[in-house]
Amino acid sequence: MTATVDHEALAHFLDSARLERREVAPLTREQPALSVPDAYAIQEAGIRLRLSHGERVVGLKMGLTSEAKRKQMNLDSPVYGVLTDRMQVPAGGVIQLSRGVHPKIEPEIAFRTARELRGTVTRDEVLDACESVFAAMEILDSRYRDFKYFSLPDVVADNASSSLFVLGTTEHPPRAMDLTRLEMTLSVNGEPVQSARSDAISGDPVISVIQLCELLAQRGQVLPAGSIVLAGAATAAHLLRPGDRVQLTVEGLGIVAVSAE
Repeated sequence: MTATVDHEALAHFLDSARLERREVAPLTREQPALSVPDAYAIQEAGIRLRLSHGERVVGLKMGLTSEAKRKQMNLDSPVYGVLTDRMQVPAGGVIQLSRGVHPKIEPEIAFRTARELRGTVTRDEVLDACESVFAAMEILDSRYRDFKYFSLPDVVADNASSSLFVLGTTEHPPRAMDLTRLEMTLSVNGEPVQSARSDAISGDPVISVIQLCELLAQRGQVLPAGSIVLAGAATAAHLLRPGDRVQLTVEGLGIVAVSAE
């Protein structure tokens, strides 16, 4: 990590921007040498701030899992962020857009772990450790101005643009279906706006969990039992507007919906 980077100060800077709902310049504008390890240290410091305010970690999310998404953001590798209990919006609930900066929504597949996973794991080990899979949506929101074309360290430091998430209520054992061939359709106000097959997520959503375990191991961390894991977006994110009613339909996993106001 870069010796001159004050991780705690930069975490406070980003957390203040989140709480005040204001845009700021990417960190690399002033810290061009910021590294990815620095960025994860800033992310971890930011999560400690949230925990100090009473939030509780409930899982992790993978980002930049599709080649199309990485090209959209001009980035080159997957990253992870942390999910807390206050980030969850109930299925059928309402997203308050005024609480964000420029929120976008995307369709996902989510897992719930029953056993701890650590280090290099196989696909079978992931399937054995996960008790259920379900449809999900993530609401992204970056504190950075314009929400596009920033560096990998900027994304990681900002908790991988994590803001909110919605989980479907229909859960199945992950071996109950072919997780690489599920048709996914995101509709807004009754009109389809994005569609893809679940293999748009890392080629296989399970691979996202494998990659997550590898990334955590680089930080000396593990994926705990009882974690929610958002495997990544199947499509590009859709900008939310007041009055939008968003519905995700995933073959075999049902429907999950949310409204924005």
